[in-house]
Amino acid sequence: MKFEKLLEIVGHEPVFHSGMLLSGQIDPIDLGRQLSRWVRAGKLMKLRRGIYTLPEQYRKVPLHPFVVANRLKRASYVSIQSALEHYGLIPEYVPSVTSVTTGRPETYATPVGDFLYRHIKLDLFSDYALVDIGGGQSAYVARPEKALLDLLYLTVDSDDPGFIRELRLQNIDTVDMDALSRLAAAIGNRKVVRAVAGIRNLHETGSGS
Repeated sequence: MKFEKLLEIVGHEPVFHSGMLLSGQIDPIDLGRQLSRWVRAGKLMKLRRGIYTLPEQYRKVPLHPFVVANRLKRASYVSIQSALEHYGLIPEYVPSVTSVTTGRPETYATPVGDFLYRHIKLDLFSDYALVDIGGGQSAYVARPEKALLDLLYLTVDSDDPGFIRELRLQNIDTVDMDALSRLAAAIGNRKVVRAVAGIRNLHETGSGS
C-alpha cells in the first residue's frame, strides 16, 4: 500500500484501527510491517496495538483527546475531572484524559497525551451521552451529574468536607441537584450519599460559585 492510498482511506479519521485497511488482497503481516515503517518515518503515530493517528501535517480533521479516549478502549466514556472540566464545573486544567470502563483499569501514555481508565461496576456504567465536541466530532462523555458521582464513588474519603471544598466547584447552578441525589441513592453507597449532601449544602448556601 502506498502512503497516498492510506491518506485517501483514513485522512478524515482522527483515529483509526489497522483493521480498516484490510481489504481485498492485502496481507495482514505485510500491512503490519508497512505501518511500522511509517511509524519509524514519522508518517504515523501508534497509540496502542492496532490503533493509529496521523501526524498533524497529514490530518484533515482535528484530533480531540476525548475521541482518542473513546477509541483507545471500548466500553468507556470520559468522566471524572476531564468531564467536569469540559462542563466548566472545576477551574483546573486537566492534562490527562480520565475515563471510566467496565474493563480493567489501565493507563496509556501516547504521543498525543496520557489516557487513564478507572474501573466501575457494570450496573454503574450509565448516564453518559454522545456529546458534540466541535470540529464535526463527538464523543461519549458522562453527563455532569454522573461525572461528579463517578469522582465521589472512586475517591477515598470523598465525603470529607475538606475534599469537597478542595474541588472548588464552580457553575454549580448548572448541576441538576435532584438528579444528583437520585443517582447517589441508586448507587446505595453511604459515602457518596454523604458527599452529595455536602455538595447540596454548598449549592443551597451559595458557597459554590
